[in-house]
Amino acid sequence: MRFMGREYTGKGIAIAVVDSGIDKDDPRLAGAEVEGWSITLGATGHAMLSSDCHDENGHGTEIAAAIHAIAPDAKLLAVKIMGARLRTSAELMAAGIETSSKNKARVINLSLGTPNMGKALLLRDCCANAVEAGNVVLAAAHPKGERAYPADLPETIGIAAHPDCPLDKFFFFDPRRFPRKEWGVLSDKFLAHGYAMAPDGTQGKYRGSGMATAYMSGVTACIAEALAGRGAMDVIKALKRQALVPVPEIGYS
Repeated sequence: MRFMGREYTGKGIAIAVVDSGIDKDDPRLAGAEVEGWSITLGATGHAMLSSDCHDENGHGTEIAAAIHAIAPDAKLLAVKIMGARLRTSAELMAAGIETSSKNKARVINLSLGTPNMGKALLLRDCCANAVEAGNVVLAAAHPKGERAYPADLPETIGIAAHPDCPLDKFFFFDPRRFPRKEWGVLSDKFLAHGYAMAPDGTQGKYRGSGMATAYMSGVTACIAEALAGRGAMDVIKALKRQALVPVPEIGYS
């Protein structure tokens, strides 16, 4: 990715993929450095870690491959909180964020979320601690524009998707210009596209905000490489400067 006149590849940056694990043998991840863990909750509610991060579903591997395409030299940390049926909980998401931060993930990707407001405070505490430690947390917004956590928390970068937004461009909905009453849950969010490109260069299958979050995590890693030694808020400010600001005529809603 080109930033401030130079090309960056995410070198020296670790990106945590809090998801269903990563298939290290996937050919799209050739050359990628991958390590990780699986997290489960014990009978007492404590998080238990194991070294098995194999992807039983394929979702986490898809996310990792999209990130790797943008930031090929970034290290990938598989933080497995879901199995074959892609079921998880806010408690496991929180444990995934904490585990990512403790293992020095500069960028934390969650292509998932929960609409449960009762769990928002738990997730906010974890995200706030991660940001304070210098991590940037990106989370997928609800595909239908409804409430979702941690994407709607102020400490995170919430990612929405729109089919008209190309891969090399992303938008920022500044709430100072677009009040929430006018733009709803898209306010204060980056808007990245959710299409995968087919081998012949044509537009492929629409994948939504989860895949868009992966693309933005790759972009964030490249900017974090360029701003080595800077805090999370500096990286977020740089992202906002790189983003385009939409005008009402675009018609996003």
